[in-house]
Formats: sequence, structure tokens, C-alpha cells
Amino acid sequence: MKPLSLSRPHLIVMVGISGAGKSQFAAQFAEVFKAPLVNRDAILEQIFPGTQAGRPQIEAANGVSRYLLDQLLKTGQTVVFDGASDTRPERLELAKAAKEAGYESLFVWVQTDPVEAKRRAIKLNKDRSLSSDEYESLLSRFRVPTASEKVVVISGKHTFASQLKIVLKRLAGEHAEAAAHAAIPPRPNRNIIIR
Repeated sequence: MKPLSLSRPHLIVMVGISGAGKSQFAAQFAEVFKAPLVNRDAILEQIFPGTQAGRPQIEAANGVSRYLLDQLLKTGQTVVFDGASDTRPERLELAKAAKEAGYESLFVWVQTDPVEAKRRAIKLNKDRSLSSDEYESLLSRFRVPTASEKVVVISGKHTFASQLKIVLKRLAGEHAEAAAHAAIPPRPNRNIIIR
């Protein structure tokens, strides 16, 4: 499929608890639309292969992820970001960077029940030996997006096709809304004189 043709490029930020299915959706979305993908966990694995990641390693991967994102935001192409977005301040910082670069931001919140997400996270991270306590620590750090954030919610248990349909519907709705605002001619300025 060809790249997304939106009126403005988008920064699509994946949000959700560890094991929800964020990385899987992000990778498939980026592949389908030929969009660059910044994946913090992939960077972590490249920098520190096969080791248990502590706070310093995660912070280093966050720094590299953010540097890559800042460079990609110069391209004017829609970018998918799967990195540090667990807290509201992190998401606000990403939205601000997107806006400054002339991008719209869209947060894609992948929801999966915590028991299933924990099972997935521990299973997927066997090489990194993610313990149950480490998972609980990651879970406690996550903050639910607020109503003021541009969020679209998808289920981590649905197929990529149904997830994609929801995200594209939101993107198409934003595109249609922007076009409608542009098509409405401004009202003439009428001077009203009261005597």
C-alpha cells in the first residue's frame, strides 16, 4: 500500500500497558503504509542485546528514540512512535514536538486486560527475563490518557484489520473535518449601527 495521504503529516503514538499489542500494531501499520517506525524496545535490544534492561539502559534507549523521532519529524512524513508514552507528561511532550514540527498527533491506545497483557509481556520477554515484579512496576507507571488527549482506542485482542479500520476511520474523520472547515467561506463582516 502507498503512504498515507493526509492533509497534514501525523505522529501516531502507541499507548498502552506492556503486552497489550502496541508493537505488533505499530509494526504492521508502518509496514502497510511505508511509514517510518521508531520502536524503543527494538533500539534497546540493539544497544544492549540479550541483557536485562535496567533504568539506565531504558533511559539510553529513550534518548535514542527521541533523537530519531526528532529527525524524522523533519521529513514531513507520517511517523509511528512506539516508545516512552506511559505518562501524561511524556505524551504532552510528544504532542508539543509534533505540533512544533507541523504535525498532528494521534495517540492509539491499545487496550488488553491486564492478565492477558502480563502473560504476553512475560512470554515475549523471555530473553530479557522480565519478572512478574518488573511487569507490575511497568504497569504501575502507566497513566490512562485523559479526555483532552487525541486518543483512539483499539482492542489488543482484535485482528489488525479491525484495529486498522478504527484508526483509519479516525484519521479520515480528521481529514474530512479539516476539509469542511476549509470549504466554509468566512462570513462577511457586517457593520451594525445602533441609533
